[in-house]
Amino acid sequence: MHKKIGLLAILFVIMVLMTGCMDIEQPITEESEGIWNSIFVYPLSWLIIKVAEAAGEDYGLAIIVVTIILRTAILPLMIKQTKSTRAMQEIQPEMQKLREKYSAKDQQTQQKLQKETMELFQQNKINPLAGCLPIFIQMPILIAFYHAIMRTEAIGNHNFLWFQLGQPDYILPLIAGITTFIQQKMMMVSDNPQMKILMYMMPFMITGFAFFFPSALALYWVVGNLFMIIQTYFITGPGARKRADAKAEAKSGGENKQ
Repeated sequence: MHKKIGLLAILFVIMVLMTGCMDIEQPITEESEGIWNSIFVYPLSWLIIKVAEAAGEDYGLAIIVVTIILRTAILPLMIKQTKSTRAMQEIQPEMQKLREKYSAKDQQTQQKLQKETMELFQQNKINPLAGCLPIFIQMPILIAFYHAIMRTEAIGNHNFLWFQLGQPDYILPLIAGITTFIQQKMMMVSDNPQMKILMYMMPFMITGFAFFFPSALALYWVVGNLFMIIQTYFITGPGARKRADAKAEAKSGGENKQ
């Protein structure tokens, strides 16, 4: 888990560096050169513009639509991540028993703990690294979307709801922070102190950055968070848990009859 937290921190730092160091002042056009611009940034900029034109020059609505399109495109990976998180939650009591059983800090004991933990993962068909793959997929998309927003000149000249898309806002960052917290809490592995730290740290970071970034990017974060909240609720919410419990009971009953 420490490694996963470290990986997230490293990816976040890379995102910050890339958003600040890559042609951010250059408008994105069809003539923009380079693999990053032509394959990642320009297609998103083009899509935003086309959706906005179809929606009567409503660039705020275009960002919402494109955000939903992107989230839907990576939905299979995110579902896998959410189910992996749910599975990790379910085996937490057993993992806690293993930690208590092998509480000594000597190397041999810790090796036994690691071995039995991996066996527990295998028995429950859990890949502890499954939650990392969507991060690697989403990170370049977020960075590319950031560039598309910052470098599509038409976006900054339009308003949406109460804010101007090209300027920072004071309300939207708070909404971004709150929705980030809710999303993190819904996906948090139970009673894990490292994940709790991340759950409180990420909303503050998102809110802080959103106060300085154009509101269009904060709008993307809010819509993306809401998408994730709804997705997590339907995959691991009360109804999903009841179905999973009923399935487990039916399976257990069938095995007992045999």
